[in-house]
Amino acid sequence: MAGLTRSVGIQVGGDPKHGKDSPGQACLVVHDPSTGPEVIPLTLGERVTLGRAPGNLIVIRDERASRQHAEVFPSEAGWSVRDLGSRNGTYFRGELLESEHPLAAGDVLSIGRVDVVFHPTDPPPGSSGESSLSGTAVGEMPTAVGRWEASITHRQATGRLLEDLRTSAATVPRVGRAAAELCRLSFSLGRADGPEEVGRLAVETAVEEIEGGRGLVLLPTSIDATGGITAEMLSAVATVPSPWPGELPLELATTVMTTDEALMASAISAANQPMTTLAAPIRSGGRPVGVLYLEIDDSSRSTTPDDLEFAMAVCDAVGVATENIAARSELTTKLASAADENAWLKQKLGEESRMVGESRQLASIIEQIQRVATTKATVLVRGESGAGKELVARAIHDASDRVGKPFICLNCAALSETLLESELFGHEKGAFTGATERKAGKFEAADGGTLVLDEIGEMSPAIQAKFLRVLEGHPFERVGGSKRIHVDVRVVAATNRNLEEAVSSGEFRRDLYFRLKVVEIYVPPLRKRRDDIEPLARHFLARFAGETGRRVSDFTPEALDSLRTYDWPGNIREMRNVIERAVVLSHAELIDRSELALSQLPTPGDTGRHPAEPSATYKPESLEEVERRHILATIEAASGNKTKAASILGIERSTLDRKLTRWAKRRAANNDEHHA
Repeated sequence: MAGLTRSVGIQVGGDPKHGKDSPGQACLVVHDPSTGPEVIPLTLGERVTLGRAPGNLIVIRDERASRQHAEVFPSEAGWSVRDLGSRNGTYFRGELLESEHPLAAGDVLSIGRVDVVFHPTDPPPGSSGESSLSGTAVGEMPTAVGRWEASITHRQATGRLLEDLRTSAATVPRVGRAAAELCRLSFSLGRADGPEEVGRLAVETAVEEIEGGRGLVLLPTSIDATGGITAEMLSAVATVPSPWPGELPLELATTVMTTDEALMASAISAANQPMTTLAAPIRSGGRPVGVLYLEIDDSSRSTTPDDLEFAMAVCDAVGVATENIAARSELTTKLASAADENAWLKQKLGEESRMVGESRQLASIIEQIQRVATTKATVLVRGESGAGKELVARAIHDASDRVGKPFICLNCAALSETLLESELFGHEKGAFTGATERKAGKFEAADGGTLVLDEIGEMSPAIQAKFLRVLEGHPFERVGGSKRIHVDVRVVAATNRNLEEAVSSGEFRRDLYFRLKVVEIYVPPLRKRRDDIEPLARHFLARFAGETGRRVSDFTPEALDSLRTYDWPGNIREMRNVIERAVVLSHAELIDRSELALSQLPTPGDTGRHPAEPSATYKPESLEEVERRHILATIEAASGNKTKAASILGIERSTLDRKLTRWAKRRAANNDEHHA
């Protein structure tokens, strides 16, 4: 069988027919990327042919190989090689082989992707006598594989059905050979990377199968799926022979593209001999975009309509290939554009997520970020709205080993309880009204990366319970689903609420509070780190000036003074908007105080965790006095309910009563002394 032709020469050390008659027998080592190295012994007096046809001793399975491509034969010099008129030529020592040449040790013949190395003696160890199975010799099987070796009935490295159909002319009908050739062409066109290669494969197949004298393919140099194409826009992307002798058949091509019909006509060649011409349209997107043209010498064979049918089938395959190339080209362009846009967005994101400032508070935050980023600890970021909590979360992600993984943000306050559960954990199709398809939640989307939950204090108690289980490493199910899902997500929670008060009032789970508060980072408001105001203002000025193209370079001294003394109730978010507005509306190179739209809103209260910085009018007082005023204010806020006040303060009711009694006695004693 043809499929076993080459297996005879694979065994190193010979076989009964081609065994090594004496030490130092010459051989060829075939290096085929698809099958691996093989050794072919050379027997004196016998030539070795190389080519695509199965009848060759060395079958080259490469589209660039001809049926009978080259041969190695005995000569006075020992062994020599010559090309057998192949289409693509044989490369010898890296150059095109133009005449027969004697072979020396280590000489390499290259046919397509296949290299053939000549050895005048035994091949060096390891050239092909070693298997890839952990050094097992060829012909041997590892113990684990040997159990089923006896059941093997056939061995074959690659399929050869198409080759057999193409070459077995005596037993296979012409339709079968044509079908096999078209199948082979389709596979080849699927790997083509441009109009020139498509045209070459098409015209070579047509000329070889129809046995035409010569032919060419006319295609536009740039295949486009839109717009009209005329014959004048075409060029010969491939010809047989090359270069094409004479003028291009543009007049016939115009007729074919105008009528969109294949034509077969009688003609007279330049040598005044009768010939037949075939021309068929190549269609793409339902319209003709090119032409396949063939000339057949009538003296060699008679042309039939079947030849025209074959040419049309070749054109159909070429049309599909041109559409695929156009689609790949468009996709490549889009991918390149997307890559550029992605790089630009990453640059912009880097600018937006960069922490700018010179204050000691910011330096402390950066130090905390660097220390916590290398761990897996959950982080709670606290601070007023607009103070930069999300920037801290982004910095933690970028400094961790999750930097290349997803970074997902979700605002818990912006969604209802049902929608928040769906956003966090996902839902199955039909789980609720409007759930028309399955949706993955933020936890799944952030798998391997970081999930930032802003306004965590607004999460409902029901969601808090499910969220706590996920934080503790338990799997979860989508809403309406039963499949248990495991994820590896680092959670960074952010809030501007006083979670201690929420815990005391029962609005926030105590166990979730302690689970989130593994590492806490407090982001002070901008008014408490005034050293950052000027650097931030200049950062936003440069950024928006660059984005808008305005020639604004700095602030006036008065404007800078206003920026420094303003309390920024909206924090960094407010500053960004103020600077952007000033840049957009400014008519001068310097932004003046009048162009800064500073509000008159009061600054929000602190989160209850950090006392205000002392002012110039600060009056020192004892801790006991601070405690007394705080407790009395809490009782007043609780409408005189001492039990509720004690709960808010985190102390027992009896402790509160003792403190109040002690202060009442002290106040009474002071009053007696005053009246005395």
